Amino acid sequence: MQYIRTKRHVVHILHMHLVFVTKYRKKVFSDLMIERLKYHFLRVCKDFDCRLIDANGEKDHVHLLVAPMPHTTPSKLVNPLKGVSSRMMRKEFPEFQKY
Repeated sequence: MQYIRTKRHVVHILHMHLVFVTKYRKKVFSDLMIERLKYHFLRVCKDFDCRLIDANGEKDHVHLLVAPMPHTTPSKLVNPLKGVSSRMMRKEFPEFQKY
């Protein structure tokens, strides 16, 4: 069954499939890094009142399936997702600095 969200004047089902790729498609992500990325993506989505439906990835990219609110523009969501996750990954994994 679809998850239908409602607000005062709107009923909606929205999904965005986002793919974040590392620079030059370098294979830098480990399984632990992907788990930490999921955590940071979840925090940002909660701030935007979005639902993170699924997040997983491979060594050179990460896939996200997000259910945003209708008033959330993709750029307003993607910028914090990329910025916060990048900043936190560089802080938690110093070896990630060189990428």
